Amino acid sequence: MYGALAKRICGLATAFLLCAVAVGASDVSAARSLIPVGHTVGVKLFSRGVMVVKLTDGGTPARNGGLRTGDVILQCGGTPVTSVEQFQSLLQGDGSADLRVSRNGGEMTIRVEPERNEDGVCQIGAWIRDSMAGIGTLTWYDPDSGKFGALGHGVMDADTGLLMPFQDGAILPSKVKAVKKGERGSAGELRGDFDLSRDLGPLYANTDWGVFGTLDAADADALTGEPMPIGQPTVGPARILSNVRGDEVESYAIEITRILSDSGDGRDMEISVTDPELLERTGGIVQGMSGSPILQNGGFVGAVTHVLLQDPSKGYGIAIETMLAAM
Repeated sequence: MYGALAKRICGLATAFLLCAVAVGASDVSAARSLIPVGHTVGVKLFSRGVMVVKLTDGGTPARNGGLRTGDVILQCGGTPVTSVEQFQSLLQGDGSADLRVSRNGGEMTIRVEPERNEDGVCQIGAWIRDSMAGIGTLTWYDPDSGKFGALGHGVMDADTGLLMPFQDGAILPSKVKAVKKGERGSAGELRGDFDLSRDLGPLYANTDWGVFGTLDAADADALTGEPMPIGQPTVGPARILSNVRGDEVESYAIEITRILSDSGDGRDMEISVTDPELLERTGGIVQGMSGSPILQNGGFVGAVTHVLLQDPSKGYGIAIETMLAAM
């Protein structure tokens, strides 16, 4: 999903706003306390290899060789692929090119015959991506390990809808400048910017249940509050911590309306925003709020993940235990 908060990282990088749109391992969290955060952060992510996001129409080298949308090109002619520019350079030799490709959890080799365009540049007829950047919300920080979790869902490629293959990345300082209010049939979004010149902490994983990394104690002190015990979500009133203006993290009322058991996709609860101030400001849940901590009955129980397009006041949340298991 594209928005004004997007920043280009390199090559054919694209943008995302980190809140998905939707048309337990209890022993993991035993005796553990985490610090709920709720502050927005920029997220930059570099892929392992380059992802094929679109194929040019017609009988192109990519199509003729069997390349598919969603494939991740890991090697070209035996050389590891590290960026869009480097891959384009590797294609400029004479003759065919053997591509080592990751597809559906397996790997294969595909041979393509690059064609030169009118400028003499070899091409195969595929749009590729090596990085993404966007804004989301830092969910929790663990002072014992220095690790953090954010978003509550993975960074997905905007064109293919597939989980972006992870090589490395980082979170960055962020500030919210404005909000596009959510409306029925149209997702809202947080608008602002983030500082590409300084990393807060490196990422080590991009999963279906969140992104994870480590944070220096000094940076953590500037973002976080007091630890809270992990709790189990139940139907009833709760609160979320969200940063929807400037640098402020504020608490807003919500209702957990349903607990979903064994969802398997991180949608562990249905939620509804009831806070008049948040409804007035954002319309409910907007893109960029993904990862906002959910607090209930003195415990840290989950994070906001999805907004319902037909009613932006409603959405889904992931249980913290699910995030910890993924970590």
